[in-house]
Amino acid sequence: MWSGPRNLSTAMMYAFAARGDCTVVDEPFYAAYLAETGLDHPMREEILACQPADPATVITGLLAPVETPIHYAKLMTHHMLEDFPLDWLGSVTNVFLIRHPARVIASYARKRERPTLADIGFAEQARLFDTLADRTGQAPTVIDSTAIRADPAASLSRLCRNAGIPTSDSMLRWPAGPKPYDGIWASHWYGAVHRSSRFEAAEGPLPELTGEYARLCARALPYYERLARYR
Repeated sequence: MWSGPRNLSTAMMYAFAARGDCTVVDEPFYAAYLAETGLDHPMREEILACQPADPATVITGLLAPVETPIHYAKLMTHHMLEDFPLDWLGSVTNVFLIRHPARVIASYARKRERPTLADIGFAEQARLFDTLADRTGQAPTVIDSTAIRADPAASLSRLCRNAGIPTSDSMLRWPAGPKPYDGIWASHWYGAVHRSSRFEAAEGPLPELTGEYARLCARALPYYERLARYR
């Protein structure tokens, strides 16, 4: 599941974990991304200490057998730097989770100020989408967080059918609180979703952005709109 940050991605991971037939992994390329870029993210040293920093090692882990029928990976598009291998994508089912950039930027800025286009993953998401579409000759599945919150049961049912896995009503609820499969960074980023036990209600109007945040939204919007055509 490919998304940028603040895209409903953690709630989606919780929904898949709640199925009972699914092993989940949370942002396995995060340490590799930090090691390569040298960026100073919240809890940087803790992340580098708990994950492999070699992308090839991460890929080997993602493709290794698990004890459940389904292996779900929550993957951040901006973590996939241009020199990270992509040949393994043909061995997995790829789905793209999108959210309007105005909502993403407003949410991200509450946790880490002054995000850049590279921080929120829209350009990288479009690059990965185009790479897969070119290789397969068809558009990968795209699902919008707005549709999920508006009608979780119907949206998740369509998603499961597209992914070739059984539908499950158990995806609609999960226990509140931290999860054993959360990334170590959860204490900084996951406060709201830890208080949840289901998908939140439908979203209201788009947040109003000004200044540099409005300009950032204008840069990200064409990438979002390109993928949104395939929802």
